[in-house]
Amino acid sequence: MKRILIRSGKSPLRVATPTEFIQQDLIGTNTGNLLFSDSAHKMLTTPDTEVTSNGIRTNHSAERAAEINERYDVFVVPLANAFRPQFQASLDRLSTLIEQLTIPVVVFGVGAQATDDYATDMLAPMEASVKRFARAVLDRSASIGVRGELTASYLRDHGVPDDSIDIMGCPSMFLYGERFPEIRATEITADSRLAINLSPNAIPVGPVAGIAAHAHAHYPNLTYYAQNLVDAELLLWGDTTPESGFEDPFPLQLSHALLRENKVRMPLDPATWIDELRSYDFAYGTRIHGNIAALLAGTPAVVLTHDSRTLELCRYFDIPHRQLSTLSADTDPRDLYEAADFSAMIKGHGERFERITAFLTRNGLDNTYQHGDGGAAFDAQVAALDLPASMEVWDGTEDGHNRYRMSRLRESVTASETRLTKKLTAATRKNDELRGKLAAAEKRAAGTAEKLAEAVERLEATRKQLTALERRVAGMEKRVLVRLGPALRRRTRKVSSTKS
Repeated sequence: MKRILIRSGKSPLRVATPTEFIQQDLIGTNTGNLLFSDSAHKMLTTPDTEVTSNGIRTNHSAERAAEINERYDVFVVPLANAFRPQFQASLDRLSTLIEQLTIPVVVFGVGAQATDDYATDMLAPMEASVKRFARAVLDRSASIGVRGELTASYLRDHGVPDDSIDIMGCPSMFLYGERFPEIRATEITADSRLAINLSPNAIPVGPVAGIAAHAHAHYPNLTYYAQNLVDAELLLWGDTTPESGFEDPFPLQLSHALLRENKVRMPLDPATWIDELRSYDFAYGTRIHGNIAALLAGTPAVVLTHDSRTLELCRYFDIPHRQLSTLSADTDPRDLYEAADFSAMIKGHGERFERITAFLTRNGLDNTYQHGDGGAAFDAQVAALDLPASMEVWDGTEDGHNRYRMSRLRESVTASETRLTKKLTAATRKNDELRGKLAAAEKRAAGTAEKLAEAVERLEATRKQLTALERRVAGMEKRVLVRLGPALRRRTRKVSSTKS
């Protein structure tokens, strides 16, 4: 039995409550992370393997590294846009862990995040971190699996040999193996059920909030599928923006129309996420995995790309897409759907599936589609779970989570009080130390003043003595002149007469 440790927020077979997702951040700040890690988990589950989730956070201690070396046969690391400045510290921790491992380490689908024109200048500060990570991985595997051609080129430019790089896209697109679901044909009308997904960091690139507002105004059956941890917290806790009157075009406050009308959902588990999206006619937006979830549900979707990480995957998988920077706020979902062509995505899926399985084979890993039951047992296990539905806007009534809310508030208050007490204690101790130092300084100053007074007194006495001495010397000079004067005058007259 091969024991595989996989980096993921949670096992797809674990049932967690919404509050556990939030408290433990099981999604790694973005629920899209679970989509590709769940797909990798399923892909690697064969009769001869046991797959265990390592969690999303990296414990890079020597003790944890020794435990991994002893208990597991391979460490699999599915990643997304890991080559970005915001992830540098996490990447360094991951490198520290990998450098201590003696077992193989296989990296899935890592990508570089740059602008939508593929300019990687912003990644210059983390060049050393990327080189270190690639070196650590390739010392323990045959190749590194990247999202697309941009990332491959980026690694080649940083000294990684071309034959050590495999372009394999993202595992999420292979949730059903070599078979990709048929994309349903539809007709977009005012009554269509639409799912939109939005990224806050797309705001500087194009009118993402305006596009959502246009859809909200013209399509009453629109639902916004959020993905970030902050969205989950908003849905669970709410905020006071309806009372304060604060408004923002982007739907991240309760005052926004989409939240006021309870038209926001936060998916937690990929299985329920995909199942919910089967009931929609069309999905679109800036989230790559939000749209991949829809495609896996057979729902047509179009990605509005705003950076290299979304554009790179769309190009590799031939996912219909439009660059956000070229769109206007009145972009209509009907136009997006009618211009979309899914044929190349479907046609090329088999070849792309062969690439990712070849990557696994090259790195000593079997997959359920070629070495197992195609994931049937895995799918049956997931289907039998009572997974939570996507979160909705909390209306303030008892929903089963009030105990958590009260407990969390109490913990927060207690933690704040503890921090304040510690700060007060430290400040008091520091104040006492400063008082002691001030008293000592004042004492030294008093001693110095006393010594200074004594010195001034001695100086005055010395000045008096000097004055008296000068007077005596002057008197002596005068007496000498009185006594020597006549003799000097007589000698002078004598010398003068002799010369004459």
